Amino acid sequence: MNDTRARIYRHIESNPGVHFRELTRALDLATGQVQYHLARLDRVHSESVNGRTHYYAASFDSWERRTIAFLRRETARDILVTLIECEPARPDEVADHLDIARSTLEHHLSGLVEHDIVEKRRSEGQVTLALCRPELTVELLTAVDPTASERLSDRFTRLLDRLFESG
Repeated sequence: MNDTRARIYRHIESNPGVHFRELTRALDLATGQVQYHLARLDRVHSESVNGRTHYYAASFDSWERRTIAFLRRETARDILVTLIECEPARPDEVADHLDIARSTLEHHLSGLVEHDIVEKRRSEGQVTLALCRPELTVELLTAVDPTASERLSDRFTRLLDRLFESG
């Protein structure tokens, strides 16, 4: 394996779920160069979640890859951490705890529910939220350390959500 390809693989291995733009920025490589080497790395898997392609070492299964992708997004991660701390919880409790609009919560929940990371339980006319695989979610949370640019991007998105909801 050549040096550039080895650098890309090491970065993906130590930053599971890194998305393409962050990979090019972190390694200071051209997009075409990264695309070329990624196509030749058979030990790397990609997963596209909500318009972003994330990269992983081959050791993660599909559910783990999708979960890590959501854990790299601040609001989704905050929702999951809240459910880790106080599961099960009603949606309004989670929204209040995170100080986000209910519509913002539902936006993020739609992907989390669709990918079997969170489930909505209905009983006697009441909805509660719970993690589908709580132990594994906690384990994956420790593998993810979002970069500063990812956190800023997430905060900007959250700010826009609030502006559109209030206006």
